[in-house]
Amino acid sequence: MNLARGWPGWLRFVLAAFLGVVAACGLAPLGYWSATLVAMVLLSPLYLSSETSRRAALLGWMFATGYFAHALSWIIEPFQVDADRHGWMAPFALIFLSGGLALFWALAFGVAKRIGGSPVVQTTLLAVTLSLAEFARGYVLTGFPWAGIAQIWVDTPFAQLLSLLGPFGLGALTLVSTLPLGAALFIDRGARSLAIPAAVTVGCAAFALIFAAIRPTVERSGHIVRLTQPNAPQHQKWDPEFAPLFFARQLAYTAAEPKPDLIIWPETSVPAWLDSAQPYLAAIDEAAQGTPVFLGIQRAAGQQIYNSMIYLNEKGEQEGLYDKHHLAPFGEYVPFGEVMARFGIYGMAATTGNGFSAGPGAALMDAGPLGKALPLICYEAVFTQDVLAAAERADFLLQITNDAWFGTRSGPYQHLAQAQMRAIEQGLPMLRSANTGVSAMIDPLGRITESLALGQAGFIDAELPLPQAPTIYSRIGDKPVLFFLLAIFALLWRYTWQR
Repeated sequence: MNLARGWPGWLRFVLAAFLGVVAACGLAPLGYWSATLVAMVLLSPLYLSSETSRRAALLGWMFATGYFAHALSWIIEPFQVDADRHGWMAPFALIFLSGGLALFWALAFGVAKRIGGSPVVQTTLLAVTLSLAEFARGYVLTGFPWAGIAQIWVDTPFAQLLSLLGPFGLGALTLVSTLPLGAALFIDRGARSLAIPAAVTVGCAAFALIFAAIRPTVERSGHIVRLTQPNAPQHQKWDPEFAPLFFARQLAYTAAEPKPDLIIWPETSVPAWLDSAQPYLAAIDEAAQGTPVFLGIQRAAGQQIYNSMIYLNEKGEQEGLYDKHHLAPFGEYVPFGEVMARFGIYGMAATTGNGFSAGPGAALMDAGPLGKALPLICYEAVFTQDVLAAAERADFLLQITNDAWFGTRSGPYQHLAQAQMRAIEQGLPMLRSANTGVSAMIDPLGRITESLALGQAGFIDAELPLPQAPTIYSRIGDKPVLFFLLAIFALLWRYTWQR
């Protein structure tokens, strides 16, 4: 018997939203992954109490809205950088983003309820439809996979399954291990009903721990990389009074002894456009004294502007150029920019209606003796497909970012967690230089070996780990998991309707 079925509808919706807030506690910086699991188990009886698919969809929307509102609360921070211009947008951004993303989950709840079935079958179906909804959220309209369920496992042994299943596969495994268990515990009470969900949960946990235990050890390259962090607050970053101070600070970090093998500067760390930056680049070369440097800079090409990364070789000559290709909507550009500009709406990091232009796509940059780097600028490290899109395998991942936009609460830590995930998925080290933090050296198992705390100015010299053999996920990508989920969905649908 489902006690929740007798509760008033409004109470079930409020409880669903509350459970969504609790579920988000598993994400960084809290990292209470057990809270997410408990919330998912308790969600099952609430979902099963829904009399119709419409009510189930609304309950799912409430749960997801609570989840995303908590997880993405940092989204208000970018609007406070220039509060006079953008501050009024902050509450609308959080409300519409949370409610909009929740529509994916609402559809999953409604579809699963529409098909029906026994409590355990129905919650298994819900786990599958939610997993498919996460695929859609990660890819549709350029995608926004931030706050995916798999992110709760960062810094735990379970995260190593990312190298096998990827983020969507690990998220699906989490849902299958919790939702049917909740149905068996609270609805179909009895040894027979509980046996299969409990076995699935225990089996998945055991498999994850065994898989983590047999992962290969990480070897070191002997190369030392310097990651710089000037700690420039966003409201001062481009201020003519402060920008030279931040640049001088990075020059001092670059010139420090002993010399490393490579130096990394964060996103847009040079206070000039590339075509007029020669004095700045000469100063960097003089400070580096023969050490190659990767750095972030803006550049213009005709009427188009780009968020870019360049590589200065041992002679201070520019050898490599990468233009960011996965831009942040409403940050680096606004859809229908020229039209929106008439209403005074611009991208927060843009200076014109159209904002930044997208580069041609994923590409490697040669880092000399250290091998080849796959550059990722800020937001691009959120997308596993941007890493998979590279034509050949890199020797390391290189993320430069300006997390000053994300404030000092959850945003920078969640961004860091996703960088750790990309390292595990590929079996590659991740070099991360962030303007305000967290700058870190991440090994191929996703572990942070050296880091510089959020809001701290300075640099770290860290030994570069060697890449591991290509992971299964890096070879096969997301398609096998997607096709498997679609097959399970079709089988459950057929099984339910035949009954």
